[in-house]
Amino acid sequence: MAEFDATTSRWGRLTMLAGLVFSLAGPLYLVFFADLGVTATALFTAFAAVAGTFFVIWIIEPITYFPILGPASMYQAFMIGNISNKLLPSALIAQARIGAKPGTHRGGLAAVMAICGAAFVHLLSLLVFVGILGTWLISVIPESVTDVVRVYVLPAVLGAVIIQAIVSLKQVRATAVAAVVAALVQFVLVPLVPALGMAATAISVIVTLVIGWYVRKREPFEPAVSASGTAEPGDSASA
Repeated sequence: MAEFDATTSRWGRLTMLAGLVFSLAGPLYLVFFADLGVTATALFTAFAAVAGTFFVIWIIEPITYFPILGPASMYQAFMIGNISNKLLPSALIAQARIGAKPGTHRGGLAAVMAICGAAFVHLLSLLVFVGILGTWLISVIPESVTDVVRVYVLPAVLGAVIIQAIVSLKQVRATAVAAVVAALVQFVLVPLVPALGMAATAISVIVTLVIGWYVRKREPFEPAVSASGTAEPGDSASA
């Protein structure tokens, strides 16, 4: 596992840097060589506008996803995208199916394989249902059905993710705290202070983490021992 972690960290950094270079290559070409009249002031203004909206998410998402996905899967997830509505549900279902706890080596490996499978299915479905059948499907599906799917598909997916997380993690206190905090933030704090609307998710996560830490069930730590004789923290289902 030490060699696996070292390898995934090395190649993960390289692939993330490569993705960053390729994603910025087009915009940088347009700025410096396309004579669009884009000034440094305009660039910084646009960046400030985007950062003001998404800065909190840049911090909260890694903190939220890491305990479930693990280091190797984090590289995969942020390279692929659609984490909350595709990759995270896949990882949770895989971990629950084989009885692996998030945060363990076994749970991390399950997340890696689940994300590989999710990415393959996604690409295959895009090829078939968008690349080959896309125009025909749009022409035969009634507009009323399309509108319903557009409105309810994301809540349906995220609702399934929440239920899967509750069932697999089995943390009653943390679940109760998260539900109460989210309800208070959404229905009390945000209506009272509308300016905090963009930070509602961050506030909910941070407050839940703090309260959950103090109300957690305190038990003596006893690392499980795998078949190879090595201790693996928190993994009672080591192979």
